[in-house]
Parts: sequence; structure tokens; C-alpha cells
Amino acid sequence: MEKCPENASISADDLNLSFMKKYMILNAPQRIVIMVLCTLLGLLCALENLTVLYLILSSHRLRRKPSCLFFGSLAGADLLASVVFACSFVNFHVFHGMDSNTIFLLKIGSVTLAFTASVGSLLLTAIDRYLCLHYPPAYKILLTHRRALVALGIMWVFSALISYLPLMGWTCCPSHCSDLFPFVPNNYLLGWLLFIFSLFSGIIYIYGHVLWKAHQHVASLAEHQDQQFPGMARIRLDVRLAKTLGVVLAVLLICWFPVLALIVYSLTTKLSDQVKKIFAFCSILCLVNSLVNPVIYALRSGEVRSSAHHCLAKWKKHLRGLGPEGKEEAPRSSIVKTEADVKTTQQADSGGLVSSSC
Repeated sequence: MEKCPENASISADDLNLSFMKKYMILNAPQRIVIMVLCTLLGLLCALENLTVLYLILSSHRLRRKPSCLFFGSLAGADLLASVVFACSFVNFHVFHGMDSNTIFLLKIGSVTLAFTASVGSLLLTAIDRYLCLHYPPAYKILLTHRRALVALGIMWVFSALISYLPLMGWTCCPSHCSDLFPFVPNNYLLGWLLFIFSLFSGIIYIYGHVLWKAHQHVASLAEHQDQQFPGMARIRLDVRLAKTLGVVLAVLLICWFPVLALIVYSLTTKLSDQVKKIFAFCSILCLVNSLVNPVIYALRSGEVRSSAHHCLAKWKKHLRGLGPEGKEEAPRSSIVKTEADVKTTQQADSGGLVSSSC
């Protein structure tokens, strides 16, 4: 395998210029669309995930819950994706920015890390929900705070090792390179695809198992429409949860399938510029997935929303300032808000991804 120049800055006079130009295939109107989409989606995605991270990290109670740790990991990965992907994508495809090979591989490795860790966090969240639903009495023993942190650490380290392999030397220039990513060899892409497919397989299997069990519950409820029996409330919770998981799987497949399918296709044949343009726009779907993840996962949690209510109340109180009347009524209003938040949390958790028993 040929080695790329390591510390040479790629300029108009560099031999690598013609090599990089093969990947800059967007025309002027397409570049404008890409810039607008990446800017808007990137800013919204960053704002959403920053909000989720703040709500979790500012609450000692949420920081101790394994499910919220996984939500925080997902938000951190999606925040990294929103910043690194949007900036790198616009710089390369819109402004035709040229970096040294090392810097370019660092950027593409960081983008790969962000999306790989995002999918890894989704898998850990799926495992967490599976344990919570199927082993409720032993859930807190099976998944402790320490075990959740260990699982997250292993996932992030493994994702980083896989993502930065091109930066560590698994590269190409110019032969045997991918038609979609400069300096990235096809055999590395194949390895990364196998890893990502294993993560997706785990997510689909776990959620599919929950959906199948919910299907059995629906049949059971149909047979006992006018009857009440022990476990009826739990069955209804599983059915409601299954509907949410159906949306989760649909969003996951819609956002990721086009990109993964085109990467697989690129390993089998030479791509035309038209296909490369389609891939560039499909790549933005991964950013869309990072945008909707906080809404599907964290912001559907009654506990996270309760934390948001407390933060909003605190900020409003700070902005208004404390007068003599405000000081007298503060304890009472605090109690009322706390009771309301508890009710909101219990109601929301009955139909969301986080059940109150977990």
C-alpha cells in the first residue's frame, strides 16, 4: 500500500490537488444548499444536545441513573457530530478547504468517532431498556452506576480506536482509496461497516424482541378486553413502549440505510459523480438522526423534563429578582412545583422510554 505524504500542506501546486478534486463534485447551487442545511441542522442539533447535557449534568439525581448516563453519552456524541461534521463537511464541499493529510484524517476520524459513538450509545440504551422491562426486580442490581460507566468507557475507547485507524497509518494514496472518502482505503471501510452492522444488529434484535413481546401482549389484551388480571398495567405499558420503539427503529433505518447502502455499493464498483453527489446529501441524514435523538430519547423522559421545569423556574426567579413578597412565597411555590413535577414525571414515564420502576 502506498503511503501519503505526511506533513505536506496540500496546495494548488501539490500533486495531491487533482486527487482531492475528485471528491469535490458539487456545483454552485448544490454547495449553497449544503451550506444552508448543514448550518441550520448543525446549530439546532448542537443546541438540543447541549440542553440535554446541561439538564443531566446539573442534576445529581440524573447523573446517578444509568439510563440518563446513556442519554448523556448519546447527547455528547451527537453534539460532537453536529460540530465536527457540519464544519468539516461545509469546509470541504463548499469552500474546498485543503488541509494537510494528517489534519484531514484527524477530522474524518473525529466525524467517524461521533457517529460510531452515537450508534454505540443507542445500543447501550436499548440494552438498558431491555433489562428494565424484562428484569424489573433485579434491574438495579444488574445495571449499577459503576457498570454503566464501565460500559460507556469501553464503548467510547473501542469507537475511538476503530475511528482513528486511518490516522494511525491504515491509509492509502492514491490507489485502493475509497471513492467516497479521500485517503481512506476500501478494506478499512469494510471493517468499519462490519462493526457498525454488528451494533445495528444488536439494536434491531433487542427492540425487535420487545416489539414481538408487545405483539403477544396485544393478542392477550384482545382476548381479555372486558377483564382485568394481574400484570394488565405492565402489559399496557409494554404496548405503549413498543409504539415508541417502532418510531425509534423507523427513524434509525431511514437516516442510516441510504448512507450505509451507498458505502457498500462503493466497495463493489466505481462510482460516478452523480452517485457521489447523492451520497453527499444522504450524509446529512446522519446529522438529522443526531437532531431527532434528543427528542426521541432524553426529552421524552419525564425525569429530564422535570429537571427542565426546575431549571426554567430557577432562571425565571433569577431574572425577576427576589422582592420581599417573593421571599415569603418562595417556599410554598417551590413545594407546589415539586409536587407538580412528580405528577408530570409519573405520567410521562408511563408512556415514554424510561419507566418509573427503573
